[in-house]
Amino acid sequence: MAMFRSDDPEGAEKMRAMFGPCQVDEQIRQAIHFCWMALPPEKQNVDEVERQVRRIVERALEDLREDAGAFGIGGSR
Repeated sequence: MAMFRSDDPEGAEKMRAMFGPCQVDEQIRQAIHFCWMALPPEKQNVDEVERQVRRIVERALEDLREDAGAFGIGGSR
């Protein structure tokens, strides 16, 4: 398991290089799968999973924008 020191000025870049976009893709696919499993059997279809995943992602992005504003970090571009 890779470890990155918090006081390493290159730590964030090293972590970004290690994970890359493939890690994000894997996590999203896993979340879609979890959403499918969490739905009752009668709602387990692609349209319902898409609806629920989009709803959750939109809510998370709204929270991210609100939190960034509240803490004065990130900002929107």
